[in-house]
Amino acid sequence: MSLLLLDVALYFAMLRPAQNWVASEHRRHEALRAQIREAQARVDRLEKFQDALPTAGDKLEVFMRDHVPPRRHGFSSAARLLGRVAEQSGAQLGPINYRLDKDRAQPLVRLGIEVNAEGSFSDLLKFAHALETASDFIVLREFALEPLEGGALGLRLVADLYLLP
Repeated sequence: MSLLLLDVALYFAMLRPAQNWVASEHRRHEALRAQIREAQARVDRLEKFQDALPTAGDKLEVFMRDHVPPRRHGFSSAARLLGRVAEQSGAQLGPINYRLDKDRAQPLVRLGIEVNAEGSFSDLLKFAHALETASDFIVLREFALEPLEGGALGLRLVADLYLLP
């Protein structure tokens, strides 16, 4: 009986704490391995980014040259773009308002464009889609369709055309 009691006492005094210590060390080891995997994945992403970095400047230059008109041609580029898109879509352009944003110290100058157009639903959607997918760097900010007199539809569209300074 005393041997049995001694075994039970040794189990709770020595073996149980040792098992708990081994389990906690195993959890800590697994956590460290997970951190190492995450760090390695981060290093791999950074290396891929670093490999692409030398060509990024060239790609940015090509984008700026092909899709961002210079500021001195901004208003005429916007007018040509709107006229071409309206002609292709069949929409009738109304008044156009331009607002050049000079206050921002950004790498690009923003030319705000507010357009009103009339036409059928499909023509107005074609107009908006063609403007959004144009090769110039233009961002549509607002798009609203409204019924006009005589059953026609009107489109109010606000966009930003980005220009080189």
